[in-house]
Amino acid sequence: MGGTGSSSMMNSLLIYSWLCLMLSLVPFSIFFVALQSRPRIVEGTVFINGSSRIGRTDADFICATLDWWPPEKCDYGTCSWGTTSLLNLDLTNPLLLNAIKAFSPLKIRLGGTLQNKVIYETQQQACTASFIKSSSEMFGFSQGCLALSRWDELNTFFREAGYIWTCRAEVIFGLNALNGRTIASDGSAKGAWNSSNAEALIRYTVNKNFTIFGWELGNELSGSGIGTSVAPDQYASDITNLHDIVRKTYASLGKRKKKPLVLAPGGFYDANWLTEFINKTPKNSLQVVTHHIYNLGPGDDTHLIDRILDPSYLDGGSSPFSGLQGILKSSGSSAVAWVGEAGGAYNSGHNLVTNAFVFSFWYLDQLGMASSYNTKTYCRQSLVGGNYGLLNPTTFVPNPDYYSALLWHRLMGTKVLSTSFSGTKKIRAYAHCSKKSVSEDPETKCSYWKIHECSKESQYF
Repeated sequence: MGGTGSSSMMNSLLIYSWLCLMLSLVPFSIFFVALQSRPRIVEGTVFINGSSRIGRTDADFICATLDWWPPEKCDYGTCSWGTTSLLNLDLTNPLLLNAIKAFSPLKIRLGGTLQNKVIYETQQQACTASFIKSSSEMFGFSQGCLALSRWDELNTFFREAGYIWTCRAEVIFGLNALNGRTIASDGSAKGAWNSSNAEALIRYTVNKNFTIFGWELGNELSGSGIGTSVAPDQYASDITNLHDIVRKTYASLGKRKKKPLVLAPGGFYDANWLTEFINKTPKNSLQVVTHHIYNLGPGDDTHLIDRILDPSYLDGGSSPFSGLQGILKSSGSSAVAWVGEAGGAYNSGHNLVTNAFVFSFWYLDQLGMASSYNTKTYCRQSLVGGNYGLLNPTTFVPNPDYYSALLWHRLMGTKVLSTSFSGTKKIRAYAHCSKKSVSEDPETKCSYWKIHECSKESQYF
């Protein structure tokens, strides 16, 4: 599959799946990721310190994205997005609905490159623009429009995607952060964010009683940016503006509805930029710092599988996690770290690699690594769309990583344990306290997982 011996990889999948299922019967769950191209006996020792917590994730750690890319989005001669855009996704497809319901709840981040070119229809101003492919436009497409009728449809769908009517998918919406700015001769975006259109959408959302888990400002405009960039001090000022809008707009709801989170910047890790941005953002204005992971390189790289199965290469993926953890700690910020988008290989991934079984070695390792650095949520690019979707973009049938995500969601609890493996670098182990059982909250009727706290005896497994 994708150039790697499918039988040996399938054996590895069965091994770590069996271990996960068996070990879920003890007070912790463990994932083994075996990066082995040929079957052979490997002796080693795994040590789990059940009394040492090195991180804590959200209970709904698993997250997936939905993007704006239209069918005309093509990479390396392949057009892999089909009708998976937020503007044309078939929300009546039962496979899509049930795929989300299986997580109950699933965090879903709505956004991507083109979010910075989306205008929102308001009750005072209609908009009809659709993304038109154009080489002269930033990001390769003209401006697009989110009609209020489509926003209504999306929110109805997310409400239905809950396990029962009082639960729903947890939606994070990415706002256009380029509105009102001008592009300077050096390619950077200058001026303050014009928040009026975003504020109209947020106000409409509140008035319609739609539930949004978080509002995220911008996509990949931090550091050197993709297409353009915004300076960290200006971004900090814009986040303060967004926080004020959210606070004032949701104030009318009082305590009966939890205010959404404010997230940013949704870009690639840049230590200097993030340090200045976090230090200049008022401590109560930003709840989540989001960053993106595409550490395998471009989707047309012929060495993708080699990198996925190379432990030394995967080890390098820890740098953004440890770096951001250090910045947040030294800044004194109460904000937490999320991976807001991660597709591994950029430009839509690679067919038969990033949507195939072999990619689970990268994905599961990322989930374990991110958790160990106190990352609260990990959003996979994408739920559906491109060559890295959890679902097939045409049939909505799950790809292998959908099951990896679901297995993690159902077995791995929030408490991350100190874990080590000696014997070979091709086996990587991560352990959490397990999710013990499913219970029902008598007030909300939502399903939730009881977290079994680990005892000292756990380390003697």
